[in-house]
Amino acid sequence: MRLPHLQRSAVPAALAAAALLALSACGTTEEGGGDDGTEAASGPVSTVDFLGRTVELDKPAERVVILEWSEVEISISLGVMPVGVADIEGYNVWAGAAEPLDDSVTDVGMRSEASIDSIAGLNPDLVILENDNEAIIDPLEEFVPVLVTEGSNEEDNLARMQRDVNMIADLTGKNAEADELWAAFETKLADTAAAIEAGGKSDVPVLIVDGWIDGSSISIRPFGEGSLFGALAKEVGLTNAWTGETDGVWGGGATDVEGLAQYTDTELNLVYNNSFNDDIFNEALVGNPIYDNLRFVKDGTMYELPKGAWTFGGPRSSEILLDFLAEVYAS
Repeated sequence: MRLPHLQRSAVPAALAAAALLALSACGTTEEGGGDDGTEAASGPVSTVDFLGRTVELDKPAERVVILEWSEVEISISLGVMPVGVADIEGYNVWAGAAEPLDDSVTDVGMRSEASIDSIAGLNPDLVILENDNEAIIDPLEEFVPVLVTEGSNEEDNLARMQRDVNMIADLTGKNAEADELWAAFETKLADTAAAIEAGGKSDVPVLIVDGWIDGSSISIRPFGEGSLFGALAKEVGLTNAWTGETDGVWGGGATDVEGLAQYTDTELNLVYNNSFNDDIFNEALVGNPIYDNLRFVKDGTMYELPKGAWTFGGPRSSEILLDFLAEVYAS
């Protein structure tokens, strides 16, 4: 995923209620893309990846190189620290809050242009990448098996995330850990939904945005209902204020300050990030008459996501985002 992201971590919140949820209850329990029988800690393992290819290994992968940050997080959550990661500095800024990297991990270049030589030098058992980086598959497969995950799916991002988790678990022999990881995520969804309902403010829509400054222009990206963050908000009972067009894959829209004028009189909670430290929503836009007249600006219902949680991440990042929504809506 190589859009200009501005994500961050959320501070864990004290949830108002704990409501255990069976795995079948949340509507997010579709089986993932791997072979169901791959549970052994040794011996041959296999899975079917997003491209429909069967990826087979003689034994579970231990030395894994990963070129996208969501999959880095997932691998660490399953108990497998990668030996190589693309753009470690970026991971630490945007995605590292949920699952920090060890100092032992080697940087293998940018996500969009990883170094084949650096990857080969690590002698990996497996390389994991997303479906928007297919050009690198052939040169990698000359010396290492490659797993291609989906990364995002606006139709059902939670089911997609589970499929990606299961693929990685299949090839690392971590299926039991994947079950535990997903069960904890399902419980967090239930707890968050209960806390938000108890808070009595779930009828207030949420507008989730990030943005960036390019010269004198400020671009704003709203997260639609089909984005991962939007799907999490919907699952816990919130209404997404952004109903405009999105990109069809990641669930991001595109607007500017004039586009925010539609919310002039709308009660809502703005959830935004500031990982670039350019403070668009508290400094750069202040003084613009359209922006200053927006109700959420005048009401002060603006909530900055703490840095480091990947809004395109895995279950652990999602749990941080859920904690943050509970903090906004249940406090």
